[in-house]
Amino acid sequence: MKKDLLKRTIFAALALAIFIPLLVIGGLWLQIAMGLLAMLGVHELLQMKGLNTMTPEGVLTLLATFALTIPLENYLTFLPVDGNVVAYGVVIFIMLGCTVFSKNYTIEDAVYPIAMSFYVGFGFNALVDARIAGLDKALLALCIVWATDSGAYLVGMNFGKRRLAPRVSPNKSIEGAFGGILAAMLVTLIFMLVDSTVALPYGIYKMMLFAIFFSIAGQLGDLIESAMKRHFGVKDSGFFIPGHGGVLDRFDSMLAVFPIMHLFGLF
Repeated sequence: MKKDLLKRTIFAALALAIFIPLLVIGGLWLQIAMGLLAMLGVHELLQMKGLNTMTPEGVLTLLATFALTIPLENYLTFLPVDGNVVAYGVVIFIMLGCTVFSKNYTIEDAVYPIAMSFYVGFGFNALVDARIAGLDKALLALCIVWATDSGAYLVGMNFGKRRLAPRVSPNKSIEGAFGGILAAMLVTLIFMLVDSTVALPYGIYKMMLFAIFFSIAGQLGDLIESAMKRHFGVKDSGFFIPGHGGVLDRFDSMLAVFPIMHLFGLF
């Protein structure tokens, strides 16, 4: 047990040592890294279903994911403002066109990869948009996610009695969920006291309320991935970080929180 904990701690520290500097630097390097992570996340989802990414349709799915994640219009100036969405739509159109000329690739076969590419690509794109808007905004979202996870784990481990979603994640408790919400509110309060401009145009009271929704979204994102893994009969989405599972195991909550914060106009 101690060796497993040490392994998890070491590799978590290494992952953060790479991710945090990339986040601080921002720009093209971060965007490419997020695009590659998004592709790897979709690869994990395709593997769960037993689909091979080394096929024309699989490669198109990964390409669509990358296109949706990166703000292509910043680099390909001939593209419109929403160039990444347009590029994504074109690749998806090509994927659907494959159903016309292939006897073994039907519309049902295309729906799952398309849905997963949008789910993952849109979430990572929101993370990229947050960083473009400001490092403080990206850190606020990340800290809300991390605080929610930590608060839910600590409260659930010590006080959890009532199961939150026993069918998909038997270890999560209602008490833990409330602990995660309180931790997210506390982190948001600290951010607002240190930098009141991080959440413009909203003030501290609205942000405390919004933190509840962001925390719930993060926990729902975690449960969604748990439901997927339970459906496909896998323990982890992949092996991206030893001891921590795959990309989706680490970014499942963020894929929900960043788009919700974007919806609220925080970046």
